[in-house]
Amino acid sequence: MRKENDKGKTDAINNFSSRGNLVSVEPYGSGHINDTYLLIYDDPEKGQYKKILQHMNRQIFTRPIELMENIMNVTTYLRERILEKGGDPERETLNVIPALDGKPYYIDSEGEYWRAYQFITGASCYDQVKKPENFYQSAFSFGNFQRMLADYPADTLHETIQGFHDTKSRFAAFRRAVEADVCGRAESVRKEIDFAFAHEEMTGVLGGMLERKEMPLRVTHNDTKLNNIMIDDATGKGICVIDLDTVMPGLAVNDFGDSIRFGASTAAEDETDLDKVECDMELFELYTKGFVEGCAGSLTAKELEMLPMGAKVMTFECGIRFLADYLEGDVYFKIHREGHNLDRCRTQFKLVEDMEKKWDIMNEIVRKYS
Repeated sequence: MRKENDKGKTDAINNFSSRGNLVSVEPYGSGHINDTYLLIYDDPEKGQYKKILQHMNRQIFTRPIELMENIMNVTTYLRERILEKGGDPERETLNVIPALDGKPYYIDSEGEYWRAYQFITGASCYDQVKKPENFYQSAFSFGNFQRMLADYPADTLHETIQGFHDTKSRFAAFRRAVEADVCGRAESVRKEIDFAFAHEEMTGVLGGMLERKEMPLRVTHNDTKLNNIMIDDATGKGICVIDLDTVMPGLAVNDFGDSIRFGASTAAEDETDLDKVECDMELFELYTKGFVEGCAGSLTAKELEMLPMGAKVMTFECGIRFLADYLEGDVYFKIHREGHNLDRCRTQFKLVEDMEKKWDIMNEIVRKYS
Protein backbone atom coordinates (compact mmCIF):
# COMPACT_ATOMS: atom_id res chain seq x y z
CA MET A 1 0.00 0.00 0.00
CA ARG A 2 1.45 3.34 -1.04
CA LYS A 3 1.46 6.25 1.39
CA GLU A 4 -1.13 8.91 0.64
CA ASN A 5 0.64 11.93 -0.83
CA ASP A 6 -1.56 14.87 0.22
CA LYS A 7 0.95 17.56 -0.73
CA GLY A 8 1.49 15.95 -4.11
CA LYS A 9 -2.25 15.73 -4.63
CA THR A 10 -2.75 19.40 -3.78
CA ASP A 11 0.11 20.42 -6.06
CA ALA A 12 -1.29 18.28 -8.85
CA ILE A 13 -4.76 19.81 -8.51
CA ASN A 14 -3.21 23.25 -8.83
CA ASN A 15 -1.10 22.26 -11.82
CA PHE A 16 -3.91 21.17 -14.14
CA SER A 17 -5.92 23.91 -15.81
CA SER A 18 -9.38 24.48 -14.37
CA ARG A 19 -12.17 27.02 -14.30
CA GLY A 20 -14.03 28.26 -11.24
CA ASN A 21 -13.75 27.13 -7.63
CA LEU A 22 -12.91 23.65 -6.40
CA VAL A 23 -15.90 22.34 -4.44
CA SER A 24 -14.80 18.83 -3.43
CA VAL A 25 -12.16 16.10 -3.85
CA GLU A 26 -13.22 12.50 -3.23
CA PRO A 27 -11.70 9.05 -3.91
CA TYR A 28 -13.39 7.58 -6.97
CA GLY A 29 -13.93 4.19 -8.62
CA SER A 30 -12.92 0.63 -7.75
CA GLY A 31 -9.50 0.42 -9.38
CA HIS A 32 -6.65 -1.23 -7.48
CA ILE A 33 -3.64 0.18 -9.35
CA ASN A 34 -3.83 3.98 -9.49
CA ASP A 35 -5.23 6.37 -6.86
CA THR A 36 -8.21 8.05 -8.50
CA TYR A 37 -10.10 11.16 -7.36
CA LEU A 38 -13.22 12.93 -8.53
CA LEU A 39 -12.81 16.71 -8.54
CA ILE A 40 -15.94 18.89 -8.63
CA TYR A 41 -15.71 22.56 -9.63
CA ASP A 42 -18.21 25.39 -9.63
CA ASP A 43 -17.81 27.71 -12.61
CA PRO A 44 -19.82 30.98 -12.32
CA GLU A 45 -20.31 31.04 -16.10
CA LYS A 46 -20.90 27.38 -17.01
CA GLY A 47 -22.05 25.86 -13.75
CA GLN A 48 -20.75 22.75 -12.01
CA TYR A 49 -18.40 20.35 -13.79
CA LYS A 50 -16.16 17.41 -12.91
CA LYS A 51 -12.79 15.98 -13.80
CA ILE A 52 -10.74 12.94 -12.86
CA LEU A 53 -7.32 13.17 -11.18
CA GLN A 54 -5.06 10.11 -10.96
CA HIS A 55 -1.86 9.37 -9.10
CA MET A 56 -0.07 6.89 -11.38
CA ASN A 57 1.37 3.74 -9.80
CA ARG A 58 5.04 3.64 -10.76
CA GLN A 59 5.53 0.28 -9.05
CA ILE A 60 3.42 -1.27 -11.80
CA PHE A 61 4.03 1.21 -14.61
CA THR A 62 7.73 1.95 -14.43
CA ARG A 63 7.86 4.14 -17.54
CA PRO A 64 4.98 6.61 -17.07
CA ILE A 65 6.10 9.02 -19.80
CA GLU A 66 6.00 6.24 -22.40
CA LEU A 67 2.63 5.14 -21.04
CA MET A 68 1.22 8.64 -21.49
CA GLU A 69 2.69 8.82 -24.99
CA ASN A 70 0.69 5.69 -25.83
CA ILE A 71 -2.50 7.17 -24.41
CA MET A 72 -2.07 10.50 -26.16
CA ASN A 73 -1.29 8.90 -29.52
CA VAL A 74 -4.17 6.42 -29.35
CA THR A 75 -6.78 8.89 -28.09
CA THR A 76 -5.75 11.49 -30.68
CA TYR A 77 -6.18 8.86 -33.38
CA LEU A 78 -9.53 7.76 -31.95
CA ARG A 79 -10.73 11.35 -31.77
CA GLU A 80 -10.11 11.77 -35.51
CA ARG A 81 -11.96 8.53 -36.34
CA ILE A 82 -14.90 9.51 -34.13
CA LEU A 83 -15.18 12.92 -35.79
CA GLU A 84 -15.09 11.28 -39.23
CA LYS A 85 -18.12 9.21 -38.20
CA GLY A 86 -19.97 12.25 -36.84
CA GLY A 87 -19.62 11.09 -33.23
CA ASP A 88 -18.89 13.01 -30.04
CA PRO A 89 -15.20 12.70 -29.10
CA GLU A 90 -15.84 14.42 -25.76
CA ARG A 91 -17.79 11.32 -24.65
CA GLU A 92 -16.57 8.53 -26.93
CA THR A 93 -12.89 8.54 -25.99
CA LEU A 94 -10.78 9.65 -23.05
CA ASN A 95 -9.66 13.28 -23.15
CA VAL A 96 -6.46 14.12 -21.28
CA ILE A 97 -6.28 17.52 -19.59
CA PRO A 98 -2.77 18.96 -20.03
CA ALA A 99 -0.79 20.28 -17.08
CA LEU A 100 0.03 24.00 -16.99
CA ASP A 101 3.35 23.31 -18.76
CA GLY A 102 1.48 21.62 -21.62
CA LYS A 103 2.58 18.07 -20.80
CA PRO A 104 -0.03 15.28 -20.38
CA TYR A 105 1.21 14.64 -16.84
CA TYR A 106 2.51 16.49 -13.78
CA ILE A 107 5.50 15.42 -11.65
CA ASP A 108 5.26 16.47 -8.00
CA SER A 109 8.14 17.34 -5.66
CA GLU A 110 8.60 13.68 -4.70
CA GLY A 111 8.86 12.55 -8.31
CA GLU A 112 5.37 11.08 -8.43
CA TYR A 113 3.34 11.28 -11.65
CA TRP A 114 -0.20 12.64 -11.91
CA ARG A 115 -2.65 13.05 -14.77
CA ALA A 116 -6.13 14.43 -15.31
CA TYR A 117 -9.05 13.50 -17.59
CA GLN A 118 -12.28 15.18 -18.54
CA PHE A 119 -15.17 13.50 -16.72
CA ILE A 120 -17.61 11.71 -19.03
CA THR A 121 -21.07 12.85 -17.99
CA GLY A 122 -24.28 10.84 -18.15
CA ALA A 123 -22.55 7.44 -18.21
CA SER A 124 -21.67 4.72 -15.69
CA CYS A 125 -19.31 1.79 -15.17
CA TYR A 126 -20.43 -1.54 -13.71
CA ASP A 127 -18.22 -3.90 -11.73
CA GLN A 128 -20.52 -6.89 -12.32
CA VAL A 129 -22.86 -8.00 -15.08
CA LYS A 130 -26.23 -6.81 -13.77
CA LYS A 131 -28.02 -7.80 -16.97
CA PRO A 132 -26.93 -9.59 -20.15
CA GLU A 133 -27.28 -6.42 -22.23
CA ASN A 134 -24.39 -4.84 -20.30
CA PHE A 135 -22.13 -7.75 -21.23
CA TYR A 136 -23.16 -7.44 -24.88
CA GLN A 137 -22.45 -3.70 -24.81
CA SER A 138 -18.99 -4.27 -23.35
CA ALA A 139 -18.30 -6.82 -26.11
CA PHE A 140 -19.49 -4.48 -28.85
CA SER A 141 -17.45 -1.61 -27.39
CA PHE A 142 -14.22 -3.60 -27.20
CA GLY A 143 -14.87 -4.91 -30.70
CA ASN A 144 -15.48 -1.38 -31.94
CA PHE A 145 -12.23 -0.34 -30.25
CA GLN A 146 -10.49 -2.97 -32.40
CA ARG A 147 -12.27 -1.72 -35.52
CA MET A 148 -11.37 1.92 -35.01
CA LEU A 149 -7.71 1.07 -34.37
CA ALA A 150 -7.39 -1.61 -37.07
CA ASP A 151 -5.15 0.59 -39.22
CA TYR A 152 -3.11 2.03 -36.35
CA PRO A 153 0.58 0.94 -36.56
CA ALA A 154 0.63 -1.18 -33.40
CA ASP A 155 4.40 -1.65 -33.46
CA THR A 156 4.88 2.09 -32.83
CA LEU A 157 3.37 1.79 -29.34
CA HIS A 158 5.50 1.24 -26.24
CA GLU A 159 5.15 -2.02 -24.31
CA THR A 160 3.98 -0.63 -20.96
CA ILE A 161 4.39 -3.98 -19.17
CA GLN A 162 6.92 -6.21 -20.88
CA GLY A 163 5.68 -9.67 -21.83
CA PHE A 164 2.25 -8.98 -20.34
CA HIS A 165 0.50 -11.69 -22.38
CA ASP A 166 3.55 -13.72 -23.41
CA THR A 167 2.07 -16.99 -22.17
CA LYS A 168 5.24 -18.96 -22.88
CA SER A 169 7.27 -16.60 -20.68
CA ARG A 170 4.57 -16.70 -18.03
CA PHE A 171 4.86 -20.49 -18.02
CA ALA A 172 8.65 -20.31 -17.70
CA ALA A 173 8.20 -18.09 -14.64
CA PHE A 174 5.69 -20.59 -13.24
CA ARG A 175 8.19 -23.43 -13.78
CA ARG A 176 10.86 -21.48 -11.87
CA ALA A 177 8.40 -20.95 -9.01
CA VAL A 178 7.73 -24.69 -8.85
CA GLU A 179 11.43 -25.56 -8.89
CA ALA A 180 12.36 -22.96 -6.26
CA ASP A 181 9.37 -23.78 -4.01
CA VAL A 182 10.48 -21.05 -1.62
CA CYS A 183 7.52 -21.58 0.73
CA GLY A 184 7.48 -25.37 0.64
CA ARG A 185 3.99 -25.42 -0.81
CA ALA A 186 4.54 -27.37 -4.04
CA GLU A 187 3.81 -30.85 -2.69
CA SER A 188 0.42 -29.78 -1.34
CA VAL A 189 -0.67 -28.51 -4.77
CA ARG A 190 0.76 -31.30 -6.90
CA LYS A 191 -2.62 -31.81 -8.63
CA GLU A 192 -2.68 -28.20 -9.84
CA ILE A 193 0.99 -28.31 -10.86
CA ASP A 194 0.40 -31.50 -12.85
CA PHE A 195 -2.60 -29.90 -14.57
CA ALA A 196 -0.47 -26.93 -15.57
CA PHE A 197 2.35 -29.07 -16.98
CA ALA A 198 -0.16 -31.22 -18.88
CA HIS A 199 -1.28 -28.06 -20.70
CA GLU A 200 2.14 -26.57 -21.38
CA GLU A 201 1.89 -27.18 -25.12
CA MET A 202 -0.83 -24.57 -25.62
CA THR A 203 1.28 -21.79 -24.10
CA GLY A 204 3.11 -21.30 -27.39
CA VAL A 205 0.12 -21.56 -29.74
CA LEU A 206 -0.86 -17.89 -30.05
CA GLY A 207 2.65 -16.47 -29.79
CA GLY A 208 3.79 -18.93 -32.46
CA MET A 209 1.03 -17.80 -34.80
CA LEU A 210 2.10 -14.19 -34.30
CA GLU A 211 5.73 -15.04 -35.03
CA ARG A 212 4.69 -16.86 -38.23
CA LYS A 213 2.49 -13.88 -39.16
CA GLU A 214 -0.60 -16.06 -39.19
CA MET A 215 -2.30 -13.40 -37.06
CA PRO A 216 -1.56 -9.66 -37.14
CA LEU A 217 -0.13 -7.55 -34.35
CA ARG A 218 -2.92 -5.26 -33.14
CA VAL A 219 -3.47 -2.38 -30.76
CA THR A 220 -4.94 -4.20 -27.78
CA HIS A 221 -6.48 -3.01 -24.52
CA ASN A 222 -5.28 -5.92 -22.35
CA ASP A 223 -7.71 -5.31 -19.49
CA THR A 224 -11.09 -5.96 -21.07
CA LYS A 225 -13.26 -6.08 -17.96
CA LEU A 226 -16.84 -4.82 -17.96
CA ASN A 227 -15.93 -1.89 -15.70
CA ASN A 228 -13.59 -0.49 -18.33
CA ILE A 229 -16.56 0.44 -20.50
CA MET A 230 -18.66 3.58 -19.93
CA ILE A 231 -22.33 2.80 -20.59
CA ASP A 232 -24.66 5.68 -21.43
CA ASP A 233 -27.25 6.17 -18.67
CA ALA A 234 -29.99 7.18 -21.10
CA THR A 235 -29.51 4.72 -23.97
CA GLY A 236 -27.80 1.78 -22.23
CA LYS A 237 -25.24 1.73 -25.04
CA GLY A 238 -21.51 1.35 -24.49
CA ILE A 239 -19.93 4.65 -25.49
CA CYS A 240 -16.31 4.75 -24.34
CA VAL A 241 -13.43 2.38 -23.55
CA ILE A 242 -11.47 3.65 -20.54
CA ASP A 243 -8.37 2.68 -18.52
CA LEU A 244 -5.88 2.72 -21.38
CA ASP A 245 -2.75 2.12 -19.25
CA THR A 246 -2.17 -1.31 -20.77
CA VAL A 247 -2.90 -0.32 -24.37
CA MET A 248 0.01 -1.76 -26.33
CA PRO A 249 0.83 -4.17 -29.17
CA GLY A 250 -0.85 -7.55 -28.84
CA LEU A 251 -3.40 -10.03 -30.21
CA ALA A 252 -7.10 -9.31 -30.60
CA VAL A 253 -7.93 -12.86 -29.48
CA ASN A 254 -6.31 -12.14 -26.10
CA ASP A 255 -8.63 -9.18 -25.50
CA PHE A 256 -11.59 -11.39 -26.39
CA GLY A 257 -10.30 -14.20 -24.22
CA ASP A 258 -9.74 -12.14 -21.09
CA SER A 259 -13.33 -10.89 -21.25
CA ILE A 260 -14.65 -14.44 -21.49
CA ARG A 261 -12.42 -15.63 -18.65
CA PHE A 262 -13.90 -13.05 -16.30
CA GLY A 263 -17.34 -12.28 -17.67
CA ALA A 264 -18.68 -15.65 -18.86
CA SER A 265 -17.82 -17.52 -15.67
CA THR A 266 -20.79 -18.55 -13.54
CA ALA A 267 -18.88 -17.86 -10.32
CA ALA A 268 -16.57 -15.34 -8.71
CA GLU A 269 -12.88 -15.47 -9.55
CA ASP A 270 -12.11 -16.75 -6.03
CA GLU A 271 -15.07 -19.14 -5.59
CA THR A 272 -14.14 -22.04 -3.31
CA ASP A 273 -16.99 -24.35 -4.43
CA LEU A 274 -15.74 -25.49 -7.84
CA ASP A 275 -19.10 -27.12 -8.61
CA LYS A 276 -20.38 -23.58 -9.17
CA VAL A 277 -17.69 -22.77 -11.74
CA GLU A 278 -18.31 -23.17 -15.45
CA CYS A 279 -18.15 -21.19 -18.67
CA ASP A 280 -21.71 -20.11 -19.45
CA MET A 281 -22.36 -20.77 -23.15
CA GLU A 282 -25.20 -18.24 -23.30
CA LEU A 283 -22.87 -15.51 -22.06
CA PHE A 284 -20.11 -16.79 -24.35
CA GLU A 285 -22.46 -16.51 -27.31
CA LEU A 286 -23.69 -13.07 -26.26
CA TYR A 287 -20.12 -11.75 -25.97
CA THR A 288 -19.04 -13.39 -29.22
CA LYS A 289 -21.97 -11.80 -31.06
CA GLY A 290 -21.23 -8.35 -29.63
CA PHE A 291 -17.46 -8.52 -30.18
CA VAL A 292 -17.72 -9.70 -33.78
CA GLU A 293 -20.39 -7.13 -34.57
CA GLY A 294 -18.29 -4.40 -33.00
CA CYS A 295 -15.22 -5.46 -35.01
CA ALA A 296 -17.38 -5.11 -38.14
CA GLY A 297 -15.19 -7.17 -40.45
CA SER A 298 -11.84 -5.85 -39.20
CA LEU A 299 -10.64 -9.26 -37.94
CA THR A 300 -9.07 -11.84 -40.23
CA ALA A 301 -10.60 -15.29 -40.73
CA LYS A 302 -7.79 -16.82 -38.65
CA GLU A 303 -8.39 -14.38 -35.79
CA LEU A 304 -12.08 -15.29 -35.75
CA GLU A 305 -11.24 -18.98 -35.82
CA MET A 306 -8.88 -18.60 -32.85
CA LEU A 307 -11.28 -16.72 -30.54
CA PRO A 308 -12.06 -19.86 -28.46
CA MET A 309 -8.32 -20.54 -28.12
CA GLY A 310 -7.88 -16.96 -26.92
CA ALA A 311 -10.42 -17.66 -24.17
CA LYS A 312 -8.73 -20.89 -23.10
CA VAL A 313 -5.18 -19.55 -23.21
CA MET A 314 -6.01 -16.35 -21.29
CA THR A 315 -7.81 -18.38 -18.61
CA PHE A 316 -4.92 -20.82 -18.32
CA GLU A 317 -2.37 -17.99 -18.24
CA CYS A 318 -4.21 -16.33 -15.37
CA GLY A 319 -4.38 -19.66 -13.54
CA ILE A 320 -0.63 -20.27 -13.70
CA ARG A 321 0.02 -16.70 -12.58
CA PHE A 322 -2.17 -17.23 -9.50
CA LEU A 323 -0.50 -20.58 -8.79
CA ALA A 324 3.03 -19.18 -9.22
CA ASP A 325 2.20 -16.34 -6.83
CA TYR A 326 0.87 -18.83 -4.29
CA LEU A 327 4.08 -20.84 -4.53
CA GLU A 328 6.17 -17.68 -4.11
CA GLY A 329 4.33 -16.55 -0.99
CA ASP A 330 1.58 -14.30 -2.42
CA VAL A 331 3.89 -11.44 -3.33
CA TYR A 332 2.10 -10.01 -6.39
CA PHE A 333 -1.69 -10.39 -6.18
CA LYS A 334 -3.37 -8.90 -3.14
CA ILE A 335 -4.91 -11.61 -0.94
CA HIS A 336 -7.64 -11.42 1.71
CA ARG A 337 -7.37 -14.89 3.20
CA GLU A 338 -5.04 -17.85 3.47
CA GLY A 339 -4.90 -19.74 0.17
CA HIS A 340 -6.65 -16.97 -1.73
CA ASN A 341 -4.41 -17.24 -4.78
CA LEU A 342 -4.78 -21.01 -4.76
CA ASP A 343 -8.57 -20.62 -4.82
CA ARG A 344 -8.22 -18.23 -7.75
CA CYS A 345 -5.97 -20.67 -9.57
CA ARG A 346 -8.45 -23.51 -9.09
CA THR A 347 -11.35 -21.53 -10.56
CA GLN A 348 -9.29 -20.73 -13.66
CA PHE A 349 -8.24 -24.34 -14.14
CA LYS A 350 -11.85 -25.47 -13.66
CA LEU A 351 -12.89 -23.02 -16.38
CA VAL A 352 -10.20 -24.41 -18.70
CA GLU A 353 -11.53 -27.93 -18.08
CA ASP A 354 -15.08 -26.79 -18.74
CA MET A 355 -14.07 -25.02 -21.96
CA GLU A 356 -12.41 -28.23 -23.14
CA LYS A 357 -15.66 -30.13 -22.54
CA LYS A 358 -17.58 -27.47 -24.48
CA TRP A 359 -14.94 -26.93 -27.16
CA ASP A 360 -17.13 -27.98 -30.07
CA ILE A 361 -19.96 -25.74 -28.87
CA MET A 362 -17.63 -22.75 -28.51
CA ASN A 363 -16.25 -23.22 -32.02
CA GLU A 364 -19.73 -23.63 -33.48
CA ILE A 365 -20.84 -20.37 -31.82
CA VAL A 366 -17.86 -18.51 -33.30
CA ARG A 367 -18.59 -19.93 -36.76
CA LYS A 368 -22.20 -18.81 -36.42
CA TYR A 369 -21.19 -15.16 -36.04
CA SER A 370 -18.16 -15.22 -38.35
